[in-house]
Amino acid sequence: MIRALWTAATGLQAQQLNIDVVANNLANVNTSGFKRGRADFQDLLYQTLRMPGTATSGSTEVPTGIQVGHGAKVVAVQKMFNQGDFQQTLNELDMVIEGNGFFQITKPDGDTAYTRAGAFKLDSDGRVVTSDGYVLEPEISIPDDTTNITIGADGTISVIQAGDSAAVAEVGNVQTAMFANEGGLLNIGKSLYMPSEASGDATTGTPGEDGYGTIAQGFLEMSNVNVAEEMVNMIVSQRAYEMNSKVIQTSDDMLRTASSLKR
Repeated sequence: MIRALWTAATGLQAQQLNIDVVANNLANVNTSGFKRGRADFQDLLYQTLRMPGTATSGSTEVPTGIQVGHGAKVVAVQKMFNQGDFQQTLNELDMVIEGNGFFQITKPDGDTAYTRAGAFKLDSDGRVVTSDGYVLEPEISIPDDTTNITIGADGTISVIQAGDSAAVAEVGNVQTAMFANEGGLLNIGKSLYMPSEASGDATTGTPGEDGYGTIAQGFLEMSNVNVAEEMVNMIVSQRAYEMNSKVIQTSDDMLRTASSLKR
């Protein structure tokens, strides 16, 4: 009975963390470039009361044995990097990556972060930046007198300047990055990721070449959260939490019965 109390407690803790993951997914259902998380569970150690295969006589043995588990735990919260839906915005600086890859962003401390959110804007110097003012890498500046911006599928950014509508000037190229293990990226908030030992180092390339996704202008990649799926996960987790709490109540009732036998 005491074992059941502690085992059920691990189930409560695991389901609480699972609900936390679901809550974060639902909170970011409208976050551009957001990738949903999934909690992965694993059972804990087993106490072996009788080893399978133990001899019961000179010619017979135990076929299954007795092993009692000690609960469950969450061993990983994995980011699911499947493509989100595209939303047309007609904004000249909005971009999506159709396929694999991440935009490269220079943080204020000089480190390079990575994102799938392509809602870019211009700062006071004409540089292409994120909503937080972090500069797109490699740095691209748009002239003040630009009247039209065109972004090609290969990331080439061209502009038409006022007074010279017939001339097209190339001002830069968007380079994207890929990782050997996207699931190993470190989430730092603001729709940004940082590399880790698990993800490996970034490899950069031209969109549309060597497996890198192409760029589409005037679109944003929406969150890949499926609301219906998350609601089902929430219900399942809630019921599992209730059942584990019921195990604790039942174990407590059994202990109460055992302790009252002397009366």
